[in-house]
Amino acid sequence: MANFNIDHDRENRNGFPEVVYGAEKSVGDLTKIMEHFVAKNKNVLVTKLQKKKIRALLKEYPKAEVDLEAGILILNRLKKIKGEPEVAIISAGTSDIRVVNEAYHTLKFMGVRSKTIKDVGVAGIHRLLSRVAELKEFKVLIVVAGFEGALPTAVGGLLPQPIIAVPASVGYGVSRGGKVALNSMLASCANGIVVVNIDNGYGAAMAALRILNLSVK
Repeated sequence: MANFNIDHDRENRNGFPEVVYGAEKSVGDLTKIMEHFVAKNKNVLVTKLQKKKIRALLKEYPKAEVDLEAGILILNRLKKIKGEPEVAIISAGTSDIRVVNEAYHTLKFMGVRSKTIKDVGVAGIHRLLSRVAELKEFKVLIVVAGFEGALPTAVGGLLPQPIIAVPASVGYGVSRGGKVALNSMLASCANGIVVVNIDNGYGAAMAALRILNLSVK
């Protein structure tokens, strides 16, 4: 346990706790890191976990809240958040669900209620247009898209809120890996869109949290 320097003071500095990135860590190291949080009587969010790691950690922490598709594990199950959702997580298609869910669980862990709005991609733009009035009610919009990544630009042309675009590594041919979507979002003609890294639902959620925290102040 002494080999891990957990940043328990981050919440005092930044307003949110440290989150553990799990992709390259072994199950043994993740277990030791989580022991730090247990010892401090704190909850912890672990992201980017492979399914086999989640299953192994569940043997040690059977009451944890998990999402296998999103690669998420939360040590202690979260209570339902009261009030109206502040963030909409908009996705082009069901193939983006792992990125959408990563953002959703991150916001929930941080105490922010969000709503997922799926399958409103530009291939059927009427689906998005039919929900514009609903989308105006949210404070921040996170928009996830793969393939050519056009959805954030469409949303940005229709709605005034802060928009955080997330390119997803969904698609075939040149779209594979998410770089086409990333470049498209970076080159968007819709003013003021913020773009995070490929598949970075967590980063988008944290950007939304910073915006919301600023509005509260």
